[in-house]
Amino acid sequence: MKRTNLITLAGATSLRNELSHIVRVLRPEVTKALGVAAAEGDRSENAEYIYRKKQLREIDRRLRYLQKRCEEFQVVEHKPKDQDTVFFGAEVTLEDDSGKEVMYRIVGSDEFDMEQHYISIDSPMARALLKKQLDDEVRVKLPEGHKDYWITAIYYPDLD
Repeated sequence: MKRTNLITLAGATSLRNELSHIVRVLRPEVTKALGVAAAEGDRSENAEYIYRKKQLREIDRRLRYLQKRCEEFQVVEHKPKDQDTVFFGAEVTLEDDSGKEVMYRIVGSDEFDMEQHYISIDSPMARALLKKQLDDEVRVKLPEGHKDYWITAIYYPDLD
């Protein structure tokens, strides 16, 4: 499944800050520590050297990912004109059959955070919610089956 390139301004800023931190601080520190470890002699038995090489590979993998994502994401800075319909950036309050309510905010795939109830626009829940309106019934396919919800509120916070 292709990932949507939408992201909030706050999410874009966070990724750009992480990229900058890796380039300006983290990678130079690890590269310097790797050079010091390499100067200690036999690299095949040098645990510090082996650890730093692995750390540098992980940093470079994240660096490539962030560089690619920052080139392709599309920052959504404005609320939609129709704020009675669920689109990217919406906070949607749902009620299930038992009357239990839960709120989700639809954000970009790089902003997913279940602690804050942020769900990716690419998730099955978000896909089921998109273009729905207040009081609409939503059926979501879950690993254990289907679950029905009703939309009880739609709110668009600032997209920062």
